[in-house]
Amino acid sequence: MTGGIVLDLRACNGVLVDPELRQVSTGPGTVLGELDTATAAHGLAVPVGVISGTGVAGLCLGGGFGWLTRAHGLTVDNLIAAQMITPDGETVRADARTNPELLWGLRGGGGNFGVMTSFTFSAHAMPQSVLAGNLIYRAPHWSGALHALREWSSELPDAMTVIATVLVPPLEWELGTEAILAVGFAWADPDHAAGTACVERFTQLAPPDVHDVAATSWPQWQSSMDDVFPKGVRAYWKNTGIDSLDDDTIALLVEKATELTWPGTAFDLHVMGGAMGRVAQEATAFPDRSSAFWINIYGFWKDQVQDAHHRDFIRGFHRDMSAVAQGGEYLNFSSVDAPAASGFDALAVYGEEKYARLAALKRRYDPHNELRLNHNIKVTG
Repeated sequence: MTGGIVLDLRACNGVLVDPELRQVSTGPGTVLGELDTATAAHGLAVPVGVISGTGVAGLCLGGGFGWLTRAHGLTVDNLIAAQMITPDGETVRADARTNPELLWGLRGGGGNFGVMTSFTFSAHAMPQSVLAGNLIYRAPHWSGALHALREWSSELPDAMTVIATVLVPPLEWELGTEAILAVGFAWADPDHAAGTACVERFTQLAPPDVHDVAATSWPQWQSSMDDVFPKGVRAYWKNTGIDSLDDDTIALLVEKATELTWPGTAFDLHVMGGAMGRVAQEATAFPDRSSAFWINIYGFWKDQVQDAHHRDFIRGFHRDMSAVAQGGEYLNFSSVDAPAASGFDALAVYGEEKYARLAALKRRYDPHNELRLNHNIKVTG
């Protein structure tokens, strides 16, 4: 393939919910907001990402972190069937009985094997209103909040998923123009009293400067961060896993946070574990589940003149993290220019055993590597 094929799958966005089986089927053009709205109408939810405009297909094939990660696992952990068309035109279904090895590979192996035409997910009961919110900290309290997060996260119940973000807030938030630390959370259980008690254990350790917590609908909470990720902009991402929030790691995070003085660049600290951490490493192609935390460093901007400055900051931050990080790479948090520059090392990311299985699938379904403008699994002999 010397040129390329551009596929607009946006019209393939139908969502079919089976509330009795707690299963959801959808096309490759569906975005998360559509999936959330359809499932919430039945008191259900599929674990997906945190931005309503994200596409289900790309998110799922890479893994799928979000506000239900600790409660119900990654998006790929809830993928029970899929259908795709290979580059040579073969239609292939994958589920537990039909092509189970392909289903394994689709659970974290990226868009390496075919053009996806449908996904079927397990769904989970969700309360009509979700206890969720952000605990906001100004710069003088960042270190204390991160130390408190270390203590609090060590005994979190599965129902509590936490993502701490440092950013210059959007104007719509009316929180000023200086960087803040927002400890965001979602409590995936109808017992709001228990969730409130869980949050209070943290706020007793680190009283927030702003307390923004409320019961809200699942689709509303799922779109609450949309302002942070605008469409039609330039972007760059880096990420890595972290063993623990030791004093050196916290000091480095605070140092980097103080350097963030412009909007659009931020970093998220995901508290991992829970249901996601109990899935066996070999059960999916997803690279690594062992980290206690995951950091995603990213930036969005409009002017090409800002490319060098913003990319250099993100790369430098990621490089500095290597002194305290466990390593690892999550595909959906990886810079999009890495594959094009042949900078993606699939063997290093997946390890020898998973890479060998993924390479075998690549030989079976895309032997000529037609699908290569991605986090590429190279065809081997």
